[in-house]
Amino acid sequence: MTTPQEELLPGTRRALMHRIAVAQTEGRAPSLVAAVVRGGETVWTGARTSVEGHAPDEDVQYRIGSITKTFTAVLVLRLRDEGVLGLSDPVEEYLPGTGAGGATIAELLAHSGGLAAETPGPWWERTPGSLRPELSDVLGERPLLHPAGRRFHYSNPGYALLGAVVEELRNASWEDVLRREVLEPLGLHRTSVRPKAPHAGGWAVHPWADVLLPEPLEDLGRMAPAGQLWSTAGDLARFAAFLIEGDEQVLSAASLREMRTPAAPVEAADVASGYAYCLGLELRHQDGRALVGHTGSLPGFLACLTASVADDVSAVVLANCTSGPAPFTVAADLVRIVAEAEPRIPAPWQPLREAEPTLLELVGQWYWGTNAFALRLSADGLFSLEPLSGTGRRSLFRPTGDGTWVGLEGYYAGEFLKPVRRPDGPLSHLDLGSFVFTRRPYDDRAPVPGGVDPEGWRGIG
Repeated sequence: MTTPQEELLPGTRRALMHRIAVAQTEGRAPSLVAAVVRGGETVWTGARTSVEGHAPDEDVQYRIGSITKTFTAVLVLRLRDEGVLGLSDPVEEYLPGTGAGGATIAELLAHSGGLAAETPGPWWERTPGSLRPELSDVLGERPLLHPAGRRFHYSNPGYALLGAVVEELRNASWEDVLRREVLEPLGLHRTSVRPKAPHAGGWAVHPWADVLLPEPLEDLGRMAPAGQLWSTAGDLARFAAFLIEGDEQVLSAASLREMRTPAAPVEAADVASGYAYCLGLELRHQDGRALVGHTGSLPGFLACLTASVADDVSAVVLANCTSGPAPFTVAADLVRIVAEAEPRIPAPWQPLREAEPTLLELVGQWYWGTNAFALRLSADGLFSLEPLSGTGRRSLFRPTGDGTWVGLEGYYAGEFLKPVRRPDGPLSHLDLGSFVFTRRPYDDRAPVPGGVDPEGWRGIG
């Protein structure tokens, strides 16, 4: 339950309901259910159905397809955080003989390992997993189509490999590990490998007639880590809140930020569409907003979970049809409706509790060559370096404890900012990855690389 302050306004709720009603009608979906999360709480759910009086609620299971991959990625990041594996480790280190070459754990997570998109043989999503009992059956004789690390190529078998790595290192089934390490700690009691009542049936809708055909519901076997799960709008709403905030029982906020960071090479078409793949998550840009999450589909079902971290708004959309409504478009619209109608109210400004004179000495205007920058100290103890022109390289920096600061984002991520003093004590300049920032443009009192003309600044004449 949400408190009155968290509830959405009536106009916002009506706009959300209108959007999913249009999606269900125009997409000809037998049913569609959706949820919106704000501030870590579910603030709205809605549903539409073609069956009179039987609209699903947030507790009805749907198959979520490739959103399963995000759950598998969380398990892998947990192993990394425990020091059990490294993201740069080749998968062959844990699964020798697969033929996956030198593809690393990170490359499999980001679909840049060079593996084929699908398994050999019959369509794996509509056939039982018993047809592919071993990893060799999932990968086939030619598992690699591209050099590892060179390009983004979505690979369902890649996530079957990651699930097998989890099983090998935990000495338990992927299903058991997932339930013990993610589902139970997060309270996702209606998320499961096999359907549990109440659940929706999967349908194909004829493209040229308003008639239906039931889709088979197969157990995917080895391919389960790529798309097996069933879940509900309520459970996925809780999972969406976790993907933004983290939970120390499962995965830290820092590791989730890493999961949300693009990790695959981006091709020209992806740049044009504003799409990038991270570590088990998709990043898309829509209506000027960065949205991170995952879509999913299996015969009979469509799904999407997406979140705007900046707006602290997430949306879940589930439908039981093979094609029809575009789940990402609908979910992105739900986020936009809430973010625009009820913008996030920022937390009150808070000053620093203590201001060290040595830090205050660093803030203010600096120059890299003739480019002006501002260095600011915030209440969270971080420095921000921003170009005064509004365009150019910017980053946040956190203290390392030894008098230097390390970059957290952008061009300067991982680079060190070091205040440098003159032999007699006064502050001389800032060294940022060998770049010299001075208080004046090309300050002749600082060691500017290449030196400064002794005649100084002058006119043309």
